[in-house]
Amino acid sequence: MRTRILAFTAALVLSALGAAVPVAQAAAPAVPGPTCESKYGKVEYDSATGLYTCVGGEYDGERITS
Repeated sequence: MRTRILAFTAALVLSALGAAVPVAQAAAPAVPGPTCESKYGKVEYDSATGLYTCVGGEYDGERITS
């Protein structure tokens, strides 16, 4: 009985975390790479997050979409 309750609780926690991740990613501002570069920034890869970001310029710190 305890194993079932633990498994059910773990499943609920994992499903809640899985649903929250896409929402957090969608909420982050994003710009295309050429737009970043046209506003005096440069596109850099952040190996810690696995994402490309704009460094410098008008869109400093924003995530790159493509």
